[in-house]
Amino acid sequence: MGKMLEVNLCGIKMRNPTVLASGVMGLSKGTLKRVADEGAGAVTIKSISPKPREGHPNPTIIGFEAGLMNAVGYSNAGIEQAKVEFTDLKQVGVPVIGSALGKNADEFAQVVAEMDKMEFDAIELPLSCPHTPGYGTMAGHGSCEAVGEIVSAARKETKKPLFAKISPLVGEITEVAKEAEKAGADAITAVNSLGPGMIIDINTAKPIMGFKIGGICGPAIRPVAVKCVYDIYESVKIPVIGTGGVTTGRDAIEMILAGATAVGIGSAIYYRELDVFRKICFEMEWWMKKMGYKNLKELRGKAHG
Repeated sequence: MGKMLEVNLCGIKMRNPTVLASGVMGLSKGTLKRVADEGAGAVTIKSISPKPREGHPNPTIIGFEAGLMNAVGYSNAGIEQAKVEFTDLKQVGVPVIGSALGKNADEFAQVVAEMDKMEFDAIELPLSCPHTPGYGTMAGHGSCEAVGEIVSAARKETKKPLFAKISPLVGEITEVAKEAEKAGADAITAVNSLGPGMIIDINTAKPIMGFKIGGICGPAIRPVAVKCVYDIYESVKIPVIGTGGVTTGRDAIEMILAGATAVGIGSAIYYRELDVFRKICFEMEWWMKKMGYKNLKELRGKAHG
């Protein structure tokens, strides 16, 4: 990959705009390095809470005709174990983004304060999970008031770039994005999975997911995510990380045309295997050369023309 795809996200230099989304392959430094070796521009760890969490029972991820449904339930080893696992992060080879999880502003601030002492290049705040009681939209974290309170509390604990990951299901996503910006967020990750949804096995007459419900991700949500990125780009001055159903170079370019600076990749690993980052970058470069574009700045937000 040449310089054509290089981006600067909140002062973080990335060789390309692809970012491993939180929750996928972010369990350890080793898995992050594998993703980096397959071409990712940056990687995000799996969300970490103050104490260990078991998460939801299996099955936690299933495929359906238009995408994936997931309900992992934020299983993680807690911040103390994360401090042991995520050391010497320069070995990963690309910027590493922490993901701080909490039930309220105090818990978010507690985890961010610990992550601030670690080697993360930025910290993401997931305010938008649709399927875990006590967290995300099931705890009201998607509202303007909650977003403002949580981002403000986190901002006091770190000078690292803060990314607010918001839900597509809030009443007015632009108002939520503005509130995050006002409270001190340096970028908006848009969006998290839709839902909750449910799929029932007609033979057993029972929901298939272990937790019965799950968040919908993958190609099914891409048009929703693109619209959210488009609207947020017009309403805030901070960068947007466009996330939701991006599977090909064409999809990534669409996000950038809508206004994204970087592009989150998650479910695409399921569809196109771990080297999907390299594949997407190759497809982006091929298209850009064919169309006469020299860099991503020429594309960013062009759909707003």
